[in-house]
Amino acid sequence: MSCFIGSMYIIFAKGIMQMWMEPEKCYHCGDDCGKEAVHFDERNFCCHGCKTVYEIFSSNDLSYYYDLQASAGATPNEVNGRYDFLNNIDIVKKLVEFDADGIQVVNLSIPHIHCSSCIWVLENLNRLLPAVRTSQVDFPKKTVRITYLTQDFSLKQLVTMLSRIGYEPYISLDDYGKKAKAIDRALIYKLGVAGFAFGNVMLLSFPEYFEVEEFWLDRYKFVFRWLMFAFSLPVVFYAAQDYFKSAYKGLRSRLLNIDVPIALGILVLFLRSTVDIIFDLGSGFFDSLTGLVFFLLLGKFFQQKTYAFLSFERDYKSYFPIAVTKLSGQGREENIEVYKVQQGDRLLIRSQEIIPVDCILLKGDAQIDYSFVTGESQAVEKTSGDKLFAGGKQLSGVLEVEALKSVSQSYLTQLWSNSVFEKNKATEFQTLTDSIGKRFTLAVLTIAVTASAYWLYIDPSKVMNVFTAVLIIACPCAIALAAPFTLGNMLRIFGKHMFYLKDTNVLERLAKVGTAIFDKTGTLTTSKSDAIFYEGVALTPEEMSLLKNTLRASNHPLSRSLYDLLKVNEIMTLDEFEEQTGKGLIGRSGDRSIKVGSSAYVGADEKEKNIGTQVFVSANDGYKGKFVFKNNYRAGIFPLFSRLKRRMAVAILSGDNEGEKEYLTAVLPENTPMFFNQKPEDKLEFVKALQQKQKVLMVGDGLNDAGALAQSDVGIAVSENINVFSPACDGILNADQLARLDDFVKMSRQSMNIIKMSFVLSLCYNVIGLYFAVTGQLQPVIAAILMPLSSISIVAFTTVATNVLGKKFHNRETP
Repeated sequence: MSCFIGSMYIIFAKGIMQMWMEPEKCYHCGDDCGKEAVHFDERNFCCHGCKTVYEIFSSNDLSYYYDLQASAGATPNEVNGRYDFLNNIDIVKKLVEFDADGIQVVNLSIPHIHCSSCIWVLENLNRLLPAVRTSQVDFPKKTVRITYLTQDFSLKQLVTMLSRIGYEPYISLDDYGKKAKAIDRALIYKLGVAGFAFGNVMLLSFPEYFEVEEFWLDRYKFVFRWLMFAFSLPVVFYAAQDYFKSAYKGLRSRLLNIDVPIALGILVLFLRSTVDIIFDLGSGFFDSLTGLVFFLLLGKFFQQKTYAFLSFERDYKSYFPIAVTKLSGQGREENIEVYKVQQGDRLLIRSQEIIPVDCILLKGDAQIDYSFVTGESQAVEKTSGDKLFAGGKQLSGVLEVEALKSVSQSYLTQLWSNSVFEKNKATEFQTLTDSIGKRFTLAVLTIAVTASAYWLYIDPSKVMNVFTAVLIIACPCAIALAAPFTLGNMLRIFGKHMFYLKDTNVLERLAKVGTAIFDKTGTLTTSKSDAIFYEGVALTPEEMSLLKNTLRASNHPLSRSLYDLLKVNEIMTLDEFEEQTGKGLIGRSGDRSIKVGSSAYVGADEKEKNIGTQVFVSANDGYKGKFVFKNNYRAGIFPLFSRLKRRMAVAILSGDNEGEKEYLTAVLPENTPMFFNQKPEDKLEFVKALQQKQKVLMVGDGLNDAGALAQSDVGIAVSENINVFSPACDGILNADQLARLDDFVKMSRQSMNIIKMSFVLSLCYNVIGLYFAVTGQLQPVIAAILMPLSSISIVAFTTVATNVLGKKFHNRETP
């Protein structure tokens, strides 16, 4: 028997070596070349299609594709005439997300996306096709979002080229008219087959378990054994097929993934059990085999369900608090949540606001920046009757539009997640998890072979159990799940408390910030209860009306406060409007003009400057007076600074004058740095300089601070019932929750501790499990039960721990 087992190991070793070092493999796709191999450039290809793809990549400086992962490609299919339907303009309009001014954006499903090579080549399509401006891969969803110029180029040409290089898109027009997708029940079917077989094999194994000696049982034991063999066939070749496929792909690509030891363990149990019943050596391990696959699938099923429930990619983050202004009867303006917009609603779009939905322009001269959608920063001019696309930003003036459909919040979320605005993709825990995963499988295989060699000498009857138990019990899945479940659930908890973060990377960076920088106006102060006084020459009714309508087009907090103060019913269309960031506004109607902003901008007397927050007004180039604001600071702001100061450095960067510096010096913690008269570019440079020393958190209103928010490690826009959405920010915080910012930072740091504790628990589980497996005290079927339980326990621990933090946060009164 020991000779037989030894020979089996030799066979397995030879098999793995053959898979590892197969000679005649296609350089592009990894398939067998066969007898009709195509030789080109000292390389072998299975067909002329793969050779053509290689030539395309090589001639366009894309050969690095093969350095990332060997044989990563797919054999291209013949596409002649297949995509002629894309010549139909109406069909193309249904497929593209954006189509204006010679630019189209399309989101294509690419089923073949499977590795880093795929991502790299698809995100470098501009080297193959000069018309392509940007391309961004969503790896989990296997989609690529492509922006391209339509001059001398079409969607058909794009799809044809993707097919030629082995990345044929899946295009179904039905997908664009229906929201519901077919549910993939393959795992449920496999789980059912494995469970049915496991139950029956256990029933047939009972006589041998209890060593029942009875004539009929003894006479028909061979029938029972072959029935168990029959039940195991669908388990091995159907229920467990995904493990074999994954293991084969990994070996073919010279990678040892986690499914290699699992597939090897299943194969060993099946072959050993088959040999046992053929030569009447025993009843085999069919019970362990079917139980192993059943519990593996059960664990996978549980993980999928749990992950779907807690997934941080769900649409919860689409509900960040963007407010839009809806126009109703008698010119009444109403701020509503963006997801309440319906087809046919009339909306008011102010200067610097994001257009939330595809719409028709009714009034106003539009200058639209579509850089968030297309990457093109050049403004596009639109006139009444033109179609405007969601995601564009109005640069100057006020617009009235009519919504063509309800708001797609997931589309705005997609803009927020655009790779252009991503910061520091590789995180500490992601890097650690990837590093462990790469080395884990090799270590497990080494331990399994070493332990088996030992037991082959000591007690050959235990070799199969030891070898299989080691392969099954050790699993890095729990380590891989710790970070996404912890951070994902924490994002969900933050969202419930009106703090919306872009992704989990932001949460990890938030835990590491060493300095928090705050804007003053609109961030520390609130416009809801400002006391405003006018000093100067009284404005005529015509000037008041013009001032009101000029302010109506602006989203600046001071403009919004003044707009709400001036009770003028007449709404007029301005002939000209301009907003200079950090300076002020100018509006013209007929031969009348009005300026509102800083003293230098409107030409006020310089001596009137530094005496508080003020907005100066001039009419027809003649200085009229100023509005003086008595700032009301948000409740709990000053205690917030005191608490933050214990954990990190804090500072204020304000575009306002120094009028309130003395007051702030008295109420803020001692030696708090304060910088006034800061232009947007000054704020950006300040943040950039500070980042040389530590991680920086920037908190602003999302308007004048857009550059600083984008530059900082974590940029948070404070929302107070206005449209402050900017894809450049990392988070949106409801203004009412700003005083709890220190608690959010504290929770993010506690989340990092939960992940570290999860890593320790997972490591302890693997060490203890391997001890019992190596010493022969663990049956494979028990290992199969314990393996998913380890992942389940980590998920349960992280979920419970983060929920406890969330409950404490909820119960704690707002400071």
